[in-house]
Amino acid sequence: MSRMVNDENTVFTLPPRGATGMFRPKDGPLPATDLRAFRTGLYAAARAAGGKVGEVEEQAYPCTFHTASIVDGSADHVILCHAHHPWVAFARDRRRWDTREYLAPPPWACAFTHAGLEVLSGEQLSTPLSDVDTSVLTQGEWRQIRYAEITTLGGVLFNAWD
Repeated sequence: MSRMVNDENTVFTLPPRGATGMFRPKDGPLPATDLRAFRTGLYAAARAAGGKVGEVEEQAYPCTFHTASIVDGSADHVILCHAHHPWVAFARDRRRWDTREYLAPPPWACAFTHAGLEVLSGEQLSTPLSDVDTSVLTQGEWRQIRYAEITTLGGVLFNAWD
């Protein structure tokens, strides 16, 4: 995801395909995030956190992401990895798709960056869609966004629409 500055507002530009998880068969399959890179980052992050890898769920329809956790002495950290682009996010809850709250990455999140993934901040994911360059989204994607009442970048990227 590239960042561009527009006056005083930061604008995010979505990639041409795969951000929402929706695709048209005529355009071919969507790109895939290297699951090995995610697992490498996950185990390195667990070591850095002084914890262990908890449950790992590979992406399954209709989700656009893999889910994992790192359990340390104080918490169960929920980690999301986008299935089509190398983005990682931290969430408060593993199961709540509709009202997900994104968290600031912990200090050990750099392990994902070292594995070749981009760690997105809670602030980035809470960005209103009005501050995101959504020009690449199709009419079908916009219909789904409106139907699901998605208002943030995180809701577009990490969703479970069908």
